[in-house]
Amino acid sequence: MGSSAVDASSSRSRVLVVDDDPELLQFLQDEFSQQGLNCSGAICGGDALLKLRQESFDLVVLDWALPDFDGTEICQRLRSSGDTTPVLMLTAHDDIDDRVQALDLGVDDYLTKPFELKELHARVRARLRRGQFASSERARDSLSLGDLQIDLIERRVQREDKILSLSQREFDLLTYLVKHNNEVQTRQQILEGVWGKPFVGDPNSLDVYMGYLRKKVEVKGEQQLLHTVRGVGFMARLPQV
Repeated sequence: MGSSAVDASSSRSRVLVVDDDPELLQFLQDEFSQQGLNCSGAICGGDALLKLRQESFDLVVLDWALPDFDGTEICQRLRSSGDTTPVLMLTAHDDIDDRVQALDLGVDDYLTKPFELKELHARVRARLRRGQFASSERARDSLSLGDLQIDLIERRVQREDKILSLSQREFDLLTYLVKHNNEVQTRQQILEGVWGKPFVGDPNSLDVYMGYLRKKVEVKGEQQLLHTVRGVGFMARLPQV
């Protein structure tokens, strides 16, 4: 299994690997360290939660099956506490319902075991680049589209007087579309701009998250802000008068 070096911009990124197999844990830590990442390990869920409370990480590579907590429970605990650290789940579960459950609980990406090492490296690079996109977006204070307000510092979204509860991925997708409002964005542009370039994963994830966004952002009787451009992609804009 081959591997590629991470981007120079990712060389200071901190990754936490969580796996109860000591040999696999050490192997992955060594692999990521050789790629220039600052890598830590945890052998169980309790250890991982403790490290995440005490330290800051750019990415968690998390095994689904752990002896104390399963990976989805760890992710749920992180999200309920307001921790938005991206999570890449390693799992033997390949059932669609399991994957949907993981995404709904806050997992950002998943990789089914057994996996090719080069694909794991590619997904890690993509997630770290995605994190850099989020950081660059937060450099600006706010965005708006009609009565929709996005606070990029607090990562808060409001429409009229209602605060919208969005996941990290939903927030980043909405931010990307509003930043490029009135411009049709192709599916590939959105996937690479929000998920990371080159995009690695299921392209249908975009449709899933657009569905989530519409349910939360669109208000019956109010102006529609998110639009599908059939055969091309999506765009954010105010209705044309």
